[in-house]
Amino acid sequence: MKKNIHVVGAVITDNNKILCAQRGPSKSLPYKWEFPGGKIEQGETPGDALQREIEEEMHCQIEVGEQVEHTVYEYDFGIVHLSTYFCHLLDGIPVRTEHNKLKWIVPNDLQTLDWAPADLPAIEKIRKIISPT
Repeated sequence: MKKNIHVVGAVITDNNKILCAQRGPSKSLPYKWEFPGGKIEQGETPGDALQREIEEEMHCQIEVGEQVEHTVYEYDFGIVHLSTYFCHLLDGIPVRTEHNKLKWIVPNDLQTLDWAPADLPAIEKIRKIISPT
């Protein structure tokens, strides 16, 4: 039986762009793009986990806002339960410490990146929110 993995992703917006992070070559899903974040630890709320992960991985502080999407996706390594949230930078500039690349992208260009499958429903939802036609 595959392990359930509960993770959160931050859809960090700034100047009408969204921060996208590319996974490193030694990670699962190498070179796939994702919203930065990570695993929810025992006793954490999704918001607490996002704030901790972004502070640890990117050395900045965020404010967690409205949930974008919740996706359950089965990978070969486990079943990922991904909740994504709109976030705003409060302090600092995101620094790449664990990811291969960071890129700020306008919402209409999100689909041009090679995303991890669990992130795709959030991409579609963001496109509908930003460009509802």
